[in-house]
Amino acid sequence: MRILVVEDEVSLADSLRRGLSADGHWVDLAHDGHRGLDLALTGGPYDVVLLDLMLPGLSGYEICTRMRSHGVATPVLMLTAKDGEYDEAEGLDSGADDYLTKPFSFVVLAARLRALTRRTATAARPAVLQAGDLVLDAQGRRCRRGAHEIELTARELGVLGCLMEQPGRAVAKQDILDEVWDGPHGIDPNIVEVYVSSLRRKIDAPFGRRSILTVHGTGYRMAPDGG
Repeated sequence: MRILVVEDEVSLADSLRRGLSADGHWVDLAHDGHRGLDLALTGGPYDVVLLDLMLPGLSGYEICTRMRSHGVATPVLMLTAKDGEYDEAEGLDSGADDYLTKPFSFVVLAARLRALTRRTATAARPAVLQAGDLVLDAQGRRCRRGAHEIELTARELGVLGCLMEQPGRAVAKQDILDEVWDGPHGIDPNIVEVYVSSLRRKIDAPFGRRSILTVHGTGYRMAPDGG
């Protein structure tokens, strides 16, 4: 994911950048409200914005409100030392998607980010996905390549949907695991390899194609032309 962190506590911002980068995300930082708004409007597109509430220049409330007024629908996770219910309500009313009170653990933050982007991706996903002659009808639970119907299990359909949602873009194993297995604990992310191998046998091998490509150190990506 590409993440914008708007946080005026330099040490916390650097800590978030290091942790998120170690998880494989691309991170941009802003330490004041005006710079944060500028990046949010022109520096993206971002997959999510981590937005501190109390900032010099512009508050998190103001940034979020202006983002929404400019039509920027990027999910916003608001970070704040305030924990009153009215503060939370004001943050959500200004257009934030979720709210996390300081201090927080990085594990909880990472889980909130995955849940937030998963909900957004699921809501925005078209009913029918296509890469070349490979077509996935998620609602109808059907897959075909050209005129050939391909039988897939529910999990195979889920994994394929993650990859076909943005052909050409690398998708991390953990992101696939979070979406298809709904954020389980104690499941080896390498289980994704099993399902990718099965998909390759079904959607690629019989047709002499190579549509699911391995991105070493990250996960997989779908060839935009379907291989």
